Amino acid sequence: MAGLSKKFVTECKKQLLVLKAESLNRVSNAKTQLGYADARGGDIADQTVKVLAEEEFLRMSTRLRLRLQEIEYALARIESGIYGLCEETEETIEQERLLAIPWARLSLEGAELRESVNRQRAAVGN
Repeated sequence: MAGLSKKFVTECKKQLLVLKAESLNRVSNAKTQLGYADARGGDIADQTVKVLAEEEFLRMSTRLRLRLQEIEYALARIESGIYGLCEETEETIEQERLLAIPWARLSLEGAELRESVNRQRAAVGN
């Protein structure tokens, strides 16, 4: 697996599964909390609080959905044997980076390279 030990990859997989469960629990808990606030009526302040709570729920659920997608993709990369391989440089992603962000798809060098390309595209687009 891209120069990573089997033990390390197993630890990352455990971490990814825990993060997946936590993310799913957060969505479930937020839905429950939002359900309590779903009472109709109330004055304008109550309705405003409800709208703000719904907006925050949507923002949070979008972030969690994106994180869950990245977690699922990382788990698929583990199963296919390509976990820890940078999508940009095709080199092994630093273990410290994977410990911090177990769904990382880019090494530090790959992230810098991609950012540089994005800046160049943005400059050309202006």
